[in-house]
Amino acid sequence: MSDVTKTRAVVLGGSIAGLFAARVLADAYDEVQIIDRDKLIGVAGPRRNCPQGKHINGLLARGQQVMEEFYPGITKEIFADGVPTGDLCGDVRWYFNGVRLQQQAAGLTCVSASRPMLEKHIRRRTAALPNVVFVEEHDILGLTTTPDKGTVTGVRVQAHGQKRERAIDADLVVDATGRGSRSPVWLEELGYGRVEEESKKVGLGYVTQHYRLKADPYGHDLSINPVANAKLPRGAIFTKTDGGRVELTAYGILGDHPPTDQQGFYDFVKTLAAPEIWEALQHAEPLDEPVAFRFPTTLRRRYEKLDRLPGGLLVVGDAVTCFNPVYAQGMTVSALSALTIRNHLHSGAAPQPKLYFEDLARNVIDLAWEMTNIIDLSFPGVEGERTREVKMAQKFLKLVQIAATRDKKVAAAYMRTAGLIERPESLQKPAFIARVLWNALRGPAKKTPAPALVPIIPVETWSTEKKAA
Repeated sequence: MSDVTKTRAVVLGGSIAGLFAARVLADAYDEVQIIDRDKLIGVAGPRRNCPQGKHINGLLARGQQVMEEFYPGITKEIFADGVPTGDLCGDVRWYFNGVRLQQQAAGLTCVSASRPMLEKHIRRRTAALPNVVFVEEHDILGLTTTPDKGTVTGVRVQAHGQKRERAIDADLVVDATGRGSRSPVWLEELGYGRVEEESKKVGLGYVTQHYRLKADPYGHDLSINPVANAKLPRGAIFTKTDGGRVELTAYGILGDHPPTDQQGFYDFVKTLAAPEIWEALQHAEPLDEPVAFRFPTTLRRRYEKLDRLPGGLLVVGDAVTCFNPVYAQGMTVSALSALTIRNHLHSGAAPQPKLYFEDLARNVIDLAWEMTNIIDLSFPGVEGERTREVKMAQKFLKLVQIAATRDKKVAAAYMRTAGLIERPESLQKPAFIARVLWNALRGPAKKTPAPALVPIIPVETWSTEKKAA
């Protein structure tokens, strides 16, 4: 940069991954600029260039913990804005292999916010940082580098409606532009070779719709989640969310997708393992039209395997790894990626990209990627190598899920690993394995009927009746 007394980091993309990255960079740089194609400040609804914004986006318990560490008090602020909450195990009705799991509080805070609501709060807290600047409605054209291409020195951008591009100098550039990231192309053009990629065709498709309920299927629960399995590759997340609404995302694997016509969508929902969802929809007011999203393949970019990398460039979030969204790992891994950046901001020096990517792969992505890989490969139609280790892990996971239909402690421990609070090794302790086997060998618990629907009396009706009494 021209002014050697000032340091600047530039974040490409104002997504949640970009906001988390900007938060940690703000502690180390004099200025942090966030560049995005969309208008960001003051936006409350789904953003144009964030198609996932119209669908359920889950923040796992570990993600909530990191978010709270970055922005102390933000969780309470979100709840105060009308977002319901509960415990991932104690207040969520899970169905695995068609059978309901036991429920027990496991210390796993759910933030049942819609994607726009969550973005709004994280963006507001990030914008409040005095050294963070939002550069809105700009296209990102490419990187600038030193003459020897050994260090990234900034980014070329173009404001919407303008013909001339301009360069923004930076001591560090962080790419948070998502799956469509151009970093692999840029690196290859700069002579650093091709970034190795791993992908798996899962053929996922889902449809989302919001409702106002007239009959309550939840009781004290926050969400009802039947999970797809090999015999029925269909599932759903049916959750209370902000604005007094409920949000339903129904999904299918390997091309078995929900239709978007209203009756067809209802018919699809009727086949799910949780019949109370379909029953509740018979007493619900749709607030919007069913909206579809397709996710054909998972994707992992192995930056850590490149022999060399330029200084001054890091990549985070979906721009590194796109997980199967059914498992809701994306935002939490983005939060952990920002933590990894923070760990590499040593005494004001720019992070070394090679060390960062190796650390990110080893301590963040490997674990989440392997967890989802084991589950994805449990569907016979998903192509991929089913090693002996994968098959053993699948068998043990099936035993844990069966045991969790009988034993609350097993269910809680399982959900703590799913929430990325505990590592899978926590399920390998001898006492826990014995507990799993004792319950699993008895077979799944008998299916328990869902609570009866309870009519919801509108507040104005309740008030009138009370006055009349």
